[in-house]
Amino acid sequence: MSFDSTSMQQTGQQRYVMRKLPHITAVFWILKIVATTLGETGGDLLAQTLQVGYLVSTIIFFALFAVAVVFQLRARQFHPAIFWTVIVLTSTAGTTLSDLMNRTGDIGYTGGAIVLTSCLAVVFLLWWRSGQTLDVENVATFKGELLYWVAILFSNSLGTSSGDFMSDSLGIGFRDSALIVSLVMLALLAAHYSTPINSMLLFWPAFVLTRPLGATAGDALSKPRDHGGLAWGTEWTTAALVAVLVGLVVYQTIQVRRHPLDPVPALVNRRTGEPEQPNGALVSVS
Repeated sequence: MSFDSTSMQQTGQQRYVMRKLPHITAVFWILKIVATTLGETGGDLLAQTLQVGYLVSTIIFFALFAVAVVFQLRARQFHPAIFWTVIVLTSTAGTTLSDLMNRTGDIGYTGGAIVLTSCLAVVFLLWWRSGQTLDVENVATFKGELLYWVAILFSNSLGTSSGDFMSDSLGIGFRDSALIVSLVMLALLAAHYSTPINSMLLFWPAFVLTRPLGATAGDALSKPRDHGGLAWGTEWTTAALVAVLVGLVVYQTIQVRRHPLDPVPALVNRRTGEPEQPNGALVSVS
């Protein structure tokens, strides 16, 4: 089977769309955890260590996120550097937004978790009613990808509140919280391979849980020892995580160039059955 660029005016060929989002593999989850951990320490670095404050930091990170997500939405195929930049910025923006709500806004970790859970539920409801595919590997329309990024933004914000709620409000501590979340994720992984449960029903809980895992892992590395951390500080922790993330993104970029992602069949709306306008480069199958 060969894939060629086409103006789509040819006949007798099936339309496909270049994939904009990565396959869900072990490398994806490793990168996601590193990116969300970096989001925790990066957000704390700007807001706390550099004393910029939660409000200004949130504005800065949301502005950077808006710029990066425009590049992602305009891209015609998957670019690891752009994709993971957006992920990191949703994590940093989510960290400062959650802290702004919970600490400056004084609604507490429990209140913040409830508010953000409700927001995420609304996003999923809108996504479902839109008729866009919920299969995150096959999202290939502008509306679908926009909903995808909004869901990620809220899930990363929720993760910060959830991680703080577990480690502080429940008194579990950073390391034990990370261990609990890791065990839950392993249970989801086991369910993926041993049960007929739809993979997307397992993906989103796991995706949300990587954020509190990253939050607690970041705190475990950067916070003082009397708070249960290793006292690396936000500067050294952030620098180490940036180095790891860059290395992994370079690795994924090389792999994608050697083994390009297979394109997605042209999508139709799940509710109406009407063809959807693709958001990636169009190709055809001879």
